[in-house]
Amino acid sequence: MIEQVQATSKASPADEMEVLTFNLNDETFALEAIRVQEILDVLPETRVPGADRFAGSVINFRGRVIPLADLRLAFGMDAVTTTIDSRIVVIELEIRGEPTLIGLRTDKVNEVTTLSKANGEPPPSVGMRWRPDFIEGLFKREGEFIILPNLTAIFNQNDASTAAASRIIN
Repeated sequence: MIEQVQATSKASPADEMEVLTFNLNDETFALEAIRVQEILDVLPETRVPGADRFAGSVINFRGRVIPLADLRLAFGMDAVTTTIDSRIVVIELEIRGEPTLIGLRTDKVNEVTTLSKANGEPPPSVGMRWRPDFIEGLFKREGEFIILPNLTAIFNQNDASTAAASRIIN
């Protein structure tokens, strides 16, 4: 344990990344903090006819209508009802070469923390219930795993629904 603390304290900023951690169906996920624009309470949403469930709604974010995506569905999890802890994390992601604002549903936002890139591992090729290309890395911290999703792969795979929601608003 002491060696880990010493190794962490010697890590350069390039070896670490600041992340926002959040929960989806009792799993802990993280997003690079630099992508996060804002954390919102749950807002009224409007379903987009013809869009799939992954990004099938839009919300009003500071006067702009943006797609609302549910990462649970990308990972094959069941959708859940919102609770008092549910939040929407607004991120900026490049889709089709353009910066795009997207809202992500979460069950609960936890904290902003730092993860050492050296502690990250690629997903195992066997035994994963999720698509390995949807996971950028797994990080172990305090006895739990933190999943860093590969948002580019997820949104490129689900580009049609995100594009449909974006077309309605633009």
